[in-house]
Amino acid sequence: MGTILTGWSFTAVSAAAVLYVTRIFAITAFYHRYFSHRAFRTYRGVQLAFAILGNSSSQRGPLWWAAHHRHHHRRSDRSDDVHSPQQHGFLWSHIGWITSRSNFPTDLKIVPDLARYAELRFLDRFDTLVPTLLAVGLFGLGASLERLAPALGTTGPQMVMWGFFVSTIMVFHATCLINSLAHLVGQKRFVTDDASGNSFLLALVTLGEGWHNNHHHYPISARQGWWWWEIDFTYYGLKALESVGLIWDLEPVPERIRTSRRIDRSPTISA
Repeated sequence: MGTILTGWSFTAVSAAAVLYVTRIFAITAFYHRYFSHRAFRTYRGVQLAFAILGNSSSQRGPLWWAAHHRHHHRRSDRSDDVHSPQQHGFLWSHIGWITSRSNFPTDLKIVPDLARYAELRFLDRFDTLVPTLLAVGLFGLGASLERLAPALGTTGPQMVMWGFFVSTIMVFHATCLINSLAHLVGQKRFVTDDASGNSFLLALVTLGEGWHNNHHHYPISARQGWWWWEIDFTYYGLKALESVGLIWDLEPVPERIRTSRRIDRSPTISA
């Protein structure tokens, strides 16, 4: 409805696309692989920059996100895994759990390595600040373009609608599909204590997170697509950051991990 009222322009849709890719990368590369699993190392400033970018996705602070995700790996698909579709159904695992007040607190005992950073605790406490600033900034950008470059056909409300709301909703649902659908569909290559599966389509939507059975088999790896045909754009982005010295010590996938507890050795790609 909002996009009908504000209309669309190439500029606004492009802003939505750019913010989708950059923010979902911040979620998958840093909120997930770095904060939750410590799959590589980086500088404190880079850590903060990507924490802010991830926080702009309205998925709460990095401490909250990492604490819930670490608990998920400890209790995956058991009764106390709050977003297990096996235990609580698809809708609850996809979106219901995050709206429950019982899941609002951050269990700092699970993330003591992160809780020692005052700036990360600040983002966790004031987790609506960065998304609000992003929305305000997009409104200002759209209003400025309307005045300075009217040929672009964009406005403040239009930039907010596409650049913030449409993009944020898409990032949110893409992320939540890994909690829900990736534990219901896909190929199970390894024996794990949960229902995680590998999905090529989910990997495309989430920049590589769809290789979820791989991930549950060896969570600390910086790479989730372990074979050449398993597209993992997040890992490619991490290698680019490594090449310019912003991150280092990316956790590899040992050969013994690739071969242990293997169910199917055929190179099939599952949707």
